Amino acid sequence: MAFQTFKPSRKAISLDTFERDLARRREALGEINMPRNSGRCRTESKKARLKANKAAGGKW
Repeated sequence: MAFQTFKPSRKAISLDTFERDLARRREALGEINMPRNSGRCRTESKKARLKANKAAGGKW
């Protein structure tokens, strides 16, 4: 058995419970508009990967 010494401080919750709680919190907060990363600090290799991905028809 993995993690025989691991003793979490909280009881695990089911995915159904998590989904309901998440939906409730999102409804309470409303729409959140997060700004996209501008990409001005990207490395050359990252820029090349994104360019190749776009050329292949992908969207990052």
